Amino acid sequence: MNISLAHSPDADDIFMYYAVYFGWVDAKDYNFLNTPLDIETLNVEALKGTFDVSAISFALYPHIKDDYALLRTAVSFGYGYGPKLVKLKDQKLKKNFRVALSGKNTTNAMLFRIYYPEARITYMDFLEIENAVLDGKVDAGVLIHESILNFSDKLEVEKEIWDIWCELSGSDLPLPLGGMALRRSIPLNRAIEIENILIDGVRVANDKKAELSKKLEDEQLVRIDGKLLEKYLDMYASNDSIILNNLQIKGIEKLYEIGYKSGEYSFLIENISDYLIPNEYQNLRNN
Repeated sequence: MNISLAHSPDADDIFMYYAVYFGWVDAKDYNFLNTPLDIETLNVEALKGTFDVSAISFALYPHIKDDYALLRTAVSFGYGYGPKLVKLKDQKLKKNFRVALSGKNTTNAMLFRIYYPEARITYMDFLEIENAVLDGKVDAGVLIHESILNFSDKLEVEKEIWDIWCELSGSDLPLPLGGMALRRSIPLNRAIEIENILIDGVRVANDKKAELSKKLEDEQLVRIDGKLLEKYLDMYASNDSIILNNLQIKGIEKLYEIGYKSGEYSFLIENISDYLIPNEYQNLRNN
């Protein structure tokens, strides 16, 4: 059975999926046809229902809840860290400063809009944001993915999105950044199998972290390497990415509460469990 699966070309997504790609887990009778796309393109394509399985920003999910179930695996959260709002050193930002964001459907963009309602936003590919700030096309920009670890020394951090999250949520819950969603039209027994394969993929990736990281570097499948890759994966593709835990679920629910109260959503998702694949069905069948 062919399954179209889309993920970003960023190191964390590559790492979490490529144990499946390399055949290190049993994919049963599924043939995963993977497509790498930047995160905002993934969000836009998810709104169209393009792929069977897709990486998405958590902030997008309420907009696709009727067509996609949220997966429990391949999740990325911030724990005291996350995207960074940067500007030229010693520059003072006005209330209506010009800013570059990586896409209107991303989690960092939603939190930014709520926190900085007067900022003038330009959306662009995240790989272009650092240079846009350096060249003066914008006054500031939010760096994401690997960019947060290695940016020009001409720039300084104005605000951590983590700090914005803590202020808006009134907590230090994990910051929900990216997850995966699966098309609801896929039969339930198949959906459960696919989720379990992807869970196994993230688990095996972490169990064989050194081996997989070296293979990804050797085949030039990631943009960073060495200690920088190790640090990045520890942040966004660790054992905490294998399967959603209770604190992560609370973080997602808090994100949707903030979005609802701020007018980003017209409805409130209160219980994430209602939107996950009901894997208890498999236990009932096996019994």
